[in-house]
Amino acid sequence: MKHNMQILQEKAREFGPLCVGLDTDPSYIPECVIKQYSSPAEAVLAYNKAIIQKVQRDGSASCFKVQIAYYEAMGLEGMKVYAETVKLCRQSGLVCISDIKRGDIANTAKAYAKAHFEGEFETDIVTVNPYMGFDTLTPWTDYCEKGKALFVLLRTSNPGMKDIEQKNLVNGGRVLDEVGNELNRIFAETKNTFADQTCSPVGAVVGCTEESDARALRDAHPDILFLIPGYGAQGGDAKICATLMEKAGGVVNSSRGILCAWKKDSEVAAKVEDGTATMEDIAEAAARASVASKKDLLSYVK
Repeated sequence: MKHNMQILQEKAREFGPLCVGLDTDPSYIPECVIKQYSSPAEAVLAYNKAIIQKVQRDGSASCFKVQIAYYEAMGLEGMKVYAETVKLCRQSGLVCISDIKRGDIANTAKAYAKAHFEGEFETDIVTVNPYMGFDTLTPWTDYCEKGKALFVLLRTSNPGMKDIEQKNLVNGGRVLDEVGNELNRIFAETKNTFADQTCSPVGAVVGCTEESDARALRDAHPDILFLIPGYGAQGGDAKICATLMEKAGGVVNSSRGILCAWKKDSEVAAKVEDGTATMEDIAEAAARASVASKKDLLSYVK
């Protein structure tokens, strides 16, 4: 039996390291296209569906990341779109990462884990926040025995990560290093469950916006797959991504750089300006950006 992180590792080696972020805010879709649908939520679902189909067609990515906040912001209709988007991602044959960043304890954490690893919101991999304590991880890692997987926040891509993650501890090292040690411990425990695994079912979120930690973190966690945010619109560097993708490997997320690619496509932007753009137009621009991102990332891989 393979867990979902190992399946993602294999997909990344087959289709490349790009993770297409479906963090689809209605504002990313031109107003002239939104008007062609009965609601913004319906337009978001149509856009997501078109992108998933085109990414699958082109073989430009190994996985999708669906950020739940954008769907929660659209209310009940938005959550229906979230559930359908996750379903479509999983049906595509690629891996679905649900970016939910939960981080609670005890029965609350168990309820969150059940909500996203079973039922209507069932997904392949989730993101979780360990900074309330490592007991927040147990309800999630219990599901790893059933093949599920998770990405734990280690070093994120936002400037504010220095406020907590980079703080030095009295006994030496930083807060994030303690998280890394816990990830290595969990990996050691899973070896009995998954004898032939090539990576841990518990990966780490490591941003590519700062070069200083990339080599150290990659060497410290050779068996842990990285989810790498910060590439594209956040200014992350593909060269740093290449370092983080060594050893167990990693997938590099791009959201706005793909979802808003039509803004940098002169032909499509002109259609938007005169109000004639269609969903097909902006989805094809997104597909072209996905192909270009994959090419850029692979150009730095040794």
